[in-house]
Amino acid sequence: MTKLLILSVSAGNGHVRAAQALEATLAQSYAPHTAVHVDAMAHVPAGFRKVYTDWYLQLVNRAPELWSYLHQRTDVTPHHAPSQRLRRGIERLSTGALVREIRRAKPDAVICTHFLPAELLMRERNRGRIECPVWLQITDYDLHNMWLVPGMTGYLAATEEVAFRLRARGIPPERVHVTGIPVMPAFSEPDAPELAHAACASALGLDPARPVLLMASGGAGVGDLPSMVERVLALGGDTPFQVIAVAGRNADAHARLEALSQRHPGRVVAVGFTNEMHKMMAAADLVVTKPGGLTVSECLALGKPMLLISPIPGQEEHNAGFLMEESAAWLAYDAIGLDYKVARLMADPAKLAAMAARSRALGKPQAARAVLQRVLGLGA
Repeated sequence: MTKLLILSVSAGNGHVRAAQALEATLAQSYAPHTAVHVDAMAHVPAGFRKVYTDWYLQLVNRAPELWSYLHQRTDVTPHHAPSQRLRRGIERLSTGALVREIRRAKPDAVICTHFLPAELLMRERNRGRIECPVWLQITDYDLHNMWLVPGMTGYLAATEEVAFRLRARGIPPERVHVTGIPVMPAFSEPDAPELAHAACASALGLDPARPVLLMASGGAGVGDLPSMVERVLALGGDTPFQVIAVAGRNADAHARLEALSQRHPGRVVAVGFTNEMHKMMAAADLVVTKPGGLTVSECLALGKPMLLISPIPGQEEHNAGFLMEESAAWLAYDAIGLDYKVARLMADPAKLAAMAARSRALGKPQAARAVLQRVLGLGA
């Protein structure tokens, strides 16, 4: 029996969701192996957590140009550069409790879905205080320098291009594995009867014969979703489409969406935070979303075409670029572009079908299994 420790960082939701996907998949399919998921931010001082998580979210939302500059600069700064060594030194001063928690867990293997715990474990391994293998799961469709943590047992990549970039930047080829990005078991069986389009649409009170648009602002409720929904409801067309609007944890946005639902009976389903996103995606003909690595992986797993909005400079822009290159998504740069592209795509079922086919071809719904099989030594 292998005891896995899965380490995430709650800077955004994607790293945590990838860890949860691995934990849930192992519990469902790989007994008697066990897993413990630990959010690194639960074991650091409040001040460090605020800087590392809240500051990041505020920066990408309020000063995206500054974040873009920092993202580019750190991507070309070597791991051994003084600035990077200083950063890691500051992190070590604030993460002693996390290191003690890792030692206390005594895992047989560790999977990190963020580079911060991987960097801490690199130092512990170098000093002989931790001997178990450590794996690093990259959670975007491009590679940033911060993920190049030396000495990992293996690097788990989303695509062949990410794997190519890892090898090109000095990672030994035998340590690079293409697995995809883990998604929850609910997304891993796209042909399951419970994910049939008509059944999921009907369960939400929608007409399965009419087009359905899913608009998601993410778990943190980022963005003015109600205004976007109100605009697209005003778009013309021979067959008015229906909207599923997911506000996440943004209570104000959810209340405004409920009001829209009352004003547009039969056309809007307003949803707050939900664990049923797989069913909402299954009901949709098009998904409007930010291009976070985990969100788009879920869309790909279910073969859904995407209209991408408001990408975070750097990683989400690169995710969007990958999806557009592969013809699985379009990108709306602003509100006018959103209105135009929603109207155009929702009026073109053939285009949506072609994008859906490309999305399905790219999807890796069994990514969590591929990761666990690799880490547990069960074969790829």
